[in-house]
Amino acid sequence: MSIHTVSPQFVGRARELGVLGDALTRARSGASTTVLVGGEAGVGKTRLMKEFAERAGDALVLVGGCLELGTEGLPFAPFTAVLRRLVREMGRDGVAALVPGGTTRGLARLLPEFGEPDKDGAEARARLFEQVLGLLERLAEERTVVLVVEDAHWADRSTRDLLSFLVRYQRTGARLLIVVTYRTDELHRNHPLRPLLAELGRVEWVTRTELRRLTRREVVKLSASIMEHAPSPAEIDLVYARSEGNPLFVEALLSEAGGGDAMPESLRDLLLAGVERLPEETQELLRVASAGGQRIEHDLLAAVSGLDESALSRALRPAVAGNVLVVDGEGYAFRHALIREALHDDLLPGEHTRLHTRYAEALERDLSILPAPRGAIELAHHWHAAHDSAQALVSAWGAAAAARKSTAYDEQLRMLSRVLELWDQVPGAAARIGVDRVQVLRQTSTVAHLAGEYERSIALAGAGLAEVDPEADPIMAAVLLRQRGLTRYDLGRPNYLDDLRRAAALVPEEPTKLRAQVLETLSRMLHRPESWPEKIATAQLAMEISHAVGDGPTEAHALITLAWARCRFTDMETHIEAFARARSVAGRHGAYNAVMRCAISETDALEGAGLHERAAQVARDGVAEAERYGLARTSGTFLSINLAEPLVSLGRWDEALQVVERALELSPPPPYRASLQGFAADIALARGDLDRAETLLADSRVVLARGSFRDQTVLPHLRREIELLRARGDVAGAVEAAARGLDELDLSSSSRYLWPVLVSFAELEAPFTGTLRELAAGLAVEGALQEAYRRTFAALTSGGAGSAEAWGAAVAAWTGLGQPYSEARCLVGAARAALAAGDRQGAATGLGRARELAAGLAAAPLLGQIDALARRAGIGGSGDEAGGQPLGLTARELEVLREVTRGHSNKEIAQALFISVKTVSVHVSNILAKLGVATRGEAAATAHRLRLFDGDTA
Repeated sequence: MSIHTVSPQFVGRARELGVLGDALTRARSGASTTVLVGGEAGVGKTRLMKEFAERAGDALVLVGGCLELGTEGLPFAPFTAVLRRLVREMGRDGVAALVPGGTTRGLARLLPEFGEPDKDGAEARARLFEQVLGLLERLAEERTVVLVVEDAHWADRSTRDLLSFLVRYQRTGARLLIVVTYRTDELHRNHPLRPLLAELGRVEWVTRTELRRLTRREVVKLSASIMEHAPSPAEIDLVYARSEGNPLFVEALLSEAGGGDAMPESLRDLLLAGVERLPEETQELLRVASAGGQRIEHDLLAAVSGLDESALSRALRPAVAGNVLVVDGEGYAFRHALIREALHDDLLPGEHTRLHTRYAEALERDLSILPAPRGAIELAHHWHAAHDSAQALVSAWGAAAAARKSTAYDEQLRMLSRVLELWDQVPGAAARIGVDRVQVLRQTSTVAHLAGEYERSIALAGAGLAEVDPEADPIMAAVLLRQRGLTRYDLGRPNYLDDLRRAAALVPEEPTKLRAQVLETLSRMLHRPESWPEKIATAQLAMEISHAVGDGPTEAHALITLAWARCRFTDMETHIEAFARARSVAGRHGAYNAVMRCAISETDALEGAGLHERAAQVARDGVAEAERYGLARTSGTFLSINLAEPLVSLGRWDEALQVVERALELSPPPPYRASLQGFAADIALARGDLDRAETLLADSRVVLARGSFRDQTVLPHLRREIELLRARGDVAGAVEAAARGLDELDLSSSSRYLWPVLVSFAELEAPFTGTLRELAAGLAVEGALQEAYRRTFAALTSGGAGSAEAWGAAVAAWTGLGQPYSEARCLVGAARAALAAGDRQGAATGLGRARELAAGLAAAPLLGQIDALARRAGIGGSGDEAGGQPLGLTARELEVLREVTRGHSNKEIAQALFISVKTVSVHVSNILAKLGVATRGEAAATAHRLRLFDGDTA
């Protein structure tokens, strides 16, 4: 495996590049412009400057850095570096010719090549400043100049003064951009750069921007670039937690430590440099604080350190002033988690055990120092770190209970896993916590399911079943079987019904809470059409038993199952009332899992009925509720699926992509991830980003190959595979895949998911169209959404004179549902039919409306079809004025096309041209339309064939 020391890919700085690009544009036009760029060490200021310089085109980029030399920097260091480069490239005389007044004695103070400096004094200093500014302005007469001054936090007084002069007195019209970078974490309260930044920030043409740390998603991209393969969720969890999104720390952890636990020495030295400058008593207190975690309350630190308030404040103050600790409410936090880690790793073994024991004892005396459940969890952590196995086991069990009360499932799972880990090390473990090992396995399996760790949940339930004799303890066996069956279903694993039927057979027939739970879970998992009567009867029985025994949560779940089983898309108001009743029961009993499931089922029903806006609203509310209940990774991501679907239907594609991206950042279970990526693939296909669609579908293939999934997952994936093949021009492959799908399709499948597949098949105009008609004739049509698909299918397969009327009916159906993409596609079909019937005016009107819809969606392939059809029919194209450019392209469109031919993505084009990604998307859509092609590859091929950019050397 190859690992890069520095990421080959530049990640996550589009906004900052945009700020610099805008500033460069202003400078090119002659406006005075300065940008101040701040950020902590390692956040990527130097890399940003490098990437910006590469994108600066014909501008002259001059870079000079301030140098650390004791407590003050080297005088005029960045300007000396810039002048030295100019002399190297232009020669001494060439530079001298540009200096105002012809004398270079002022510059001699920066470089000895310019002879003896003039006399000292205020006038000499002023002359130097004027000559530097004059030189930059004379250079800018030839081409735009970008002066980059890096690491201004190390600037000496002279450098700061010259920098202030240049910013304040740069001449309007000089085409000069000044960029200054500095470390925000070095700017303690008395740092001399702080007043200068405040002063310059008040200057009209100065812009300040600060580089943030990378998001988790950006760290995934950065890590993949460094490692040359997609990192696992576990690897990302570790690297992101330790680096907190600092790019330098990510690179160091991956390239020097290989992603493991060890911290590279180079990174340790960087992190501890600021600590080692502090007084010894402060360093000792920081070592004590490092054992307390990333954030520590003041009272707890006082209790553990043993210092009185005066001594504690005296030791803390330099750490806060030096920006090693930051004040955080009633406590303190390390500025970066890796600083704490480096300090903690430096503790001697005896110190480590002694400090953690002191923390544990302090919390045992007064757990209320910390809020719940943090106090119990930190107590368990400290006993574990102190290597006291018995205390660690008991405190972990207590911490798990505290975490459960706060619905902190990840923490609860971690604590329960520790109990199991320590079980064999502690004699009499069962007596210490009051339950046996099987009970712990059962509870851990349940919590793992709630936390989204489905594989672990199945394994833990299996481990529990291996230790239980079903004849001796049928109740425990039934509980474990129910849990395993439920989790197997969620993960798409086979045999889930076998587990649930076995569980139902083991529980006694008398009405009990467990019997109601098992029956309800079984009814929920019965999906085959022939099982529908059993599903309703079993759910009804579960509802009656749970109501009788006072089990509100199970009653709510049974009501949800009944509401869904009886749901008809033609009578949604009745079923919405049924869901409301179930939600009411769940709410009264605090059954948040039932509340979440009710939202999932209701949104699914609303979307199936074509009520997209209502589905999106219920799903959005549900996502917010899931976050409050600690279920963001499970129920929250499932509801994100149900939110993305109606947003895609409504044509709010960018919003849908944001929903998908946020959900994927939570590392959802694989089936949920596949569904989320499916909707992103739909948008990529519609916008012509076929490589992106292929990547997304490849990931989904891996997930689907590992399990057995329902129609709602399998059929949309089949449709996407066929549409991708067709978009790539492999019609034969698409026909073959469709024929294979026809042979394998379950004809009793849900009509909701079959109709879209039949439409995709019909678009292939394959030899099996007659088979499709027979299949469609026997397929149910329930609700407005399925009726719209039926009309589209009928139009595609009608042909002849009836085609125009059929297409009109399909257009009307999609218009009524508010689905712009489907409407636009059917408008194109209607235009073809109108042209065939000789109705050119009707075709022109329809194509105009279709183009408006497709352009709003940035659906490039469809735009290409629309304008190609319009040109062939001679009824007008996009209507853009070309201004004499080749092929009717505007100057900006030619620039974008040039980047497309270089294989650049929309994001890369946006960075290169300093425009937004959305603007690029619109330009690409227009280019495809004007060239009459469907894909970016075809556009690039057309440009090469016509030799549009033969003169380029890039």
